[in-house]
Amino acid sequence: MMEDKKILTGKKIHVKVNGKIIDQKNPLIIAGPCAVESREQIIHIAKIVKKYGATALRGGAFKPRTSPYSFQGLGVEGLKYLKEASELTGLPVVTEITDAKYIDLFNTYVDVFQVGSRNMNNYSLLKALGKVDKPILLKRGMSSTIYEWILAAEYLAEFGNTDIILCERGIRTFDTYTRNTLDLAAIPIMKKETGLPVIVDPSHGTGRRELVCIMTKAAIAAGADGAIIEVHNDPDNALSDGHQSIKPEQFKELMSVYKKILTQQ
Repeated sequence: MMEDKKILTGKKIHVKVNGKIIDQKNPLIIAGPCAVESREQIIHIAKIVKKYGATALRGGAFKPRTSPYSFQGLGVEGLKYLKEASELTGLPVVTEITDAKYIDLFNTYVDVFQVGSRNMNNYSLLKALGKVDKPILLKRGMSSTIYEWILAAEYLAEFGNTDIILCERGIRTFDTYTRNTLDLAAIPIMKKETGLPVIVDPSHGTGRRELVCIMTKAAIAAGADGAIIEVHNDPDNALSDGHQSIKPEQFKELMSVYKKILTQQ
């Protein structure tokens, strides 16, 4: 099946964020709002998620949205706010890059470059990011097969960057009750096929606030090396994806359970 795979052979690759190797015993927990809405907002949420156990900060500055009328992010200003929040909390910044022309800009403000679902097949972007000396968080495309996802990772590796963190974020299926179908079987498969760490995105994977914590726990059992979770202090009034963002108290509870599971492993 994988005759043309050249670099990601399944041999374990140690990927570090903030100097720490990502694995099940040292999970990467990326938390924060879907989008950076203001300086005050991102700093406030960064302090909250740091207090409860997050190891990295998320927040979109450049937001590719289905509707041109939806909030598109604060751009460079949002990156500056993320950097300030990072300096105040010590949390590394993870945010989505949408165009190769922003690479130099992101190198100034960002610790982990995120490739979103829509750009998993943006091969010119993947080639450019393969030359970046920072970890890449590669999300699975919303309609992509396992094989296609592996080959997207191969693009990064082929151009020099094997510091890749894979993210299962749910795939589009026939069901409409949830936003996507979170494919937990992809976790052990991708770890075996690539040797890379795999985290999950239960926020986009379900699109429903009440399912985020439950599916995170299920992902841990499936072998996930962490999660990227949308946390907002006022999700009902969020400018982006409020319906799938959990509240700080829910994140606190989730992290408490996460830590208990880690001690039992």
